[in-house]
Amino acid sequence: MGFIKEFKEFAMKGNVMDMAVGVIIGGAFGKIVSSLVDDVLMPLVGMVTGNIDFSSLAFKIGEGEGAAVLKYGNFIQNTVDFIIVAFCIFLMLKGINKLNRKKEEPAPEPETPKGPTQEELLAEIRDLLKNK
Repeated sequence: MGFIKEFKEFAMKGNVMDMAVGVIIGGAFGKIVSSLVDDVLMPLVGMVTGNIDFSSLAFKIGEGEGAAVLKYGNFIQNTVDFIIVAFCIFLMLKGINKLNRKKEEPAPEPETPKGPTQEELLAEIRDLLKNK
C-alpha cells in the first residue's frame, strides 16, 4: 500500500503536473507548426524551386525488394519544421524573459570621502617626515 501512496504523491506534485501540461501543449503546438510547414511554407519553397514536392524526394540504392530508399525530402521537411519550432520557442522565451525582467536599478553613486583626500594625507605624512 505504501508504494501506491508514494506514487500518488509523486504524480500529484506541481512539477509533474506542469510537465504534463507542457507536453500536451507542446504536442498541439507541434501540430500547428507542422501544418505551417507542410501546408504554407513548403508549397512556397516548392514553387520557388520549380514545384518540387519535397516529401516525395528520395534516392534508391540497389534493385528489387531489398533496395534501400533514402527519403531525403522528408529529412529536408523535418529540418525546416525543427528550425521553425526552435525559432518560435526562442521568440516565446525572449518575450517571457522581457516580461519577467526587472527594471535595472541605477548604480549607486560613489560616496564622497568625508575626511581628507589621499593627496592631503600624503602631503601631511611628507611634512611630518620633513620635520623629523
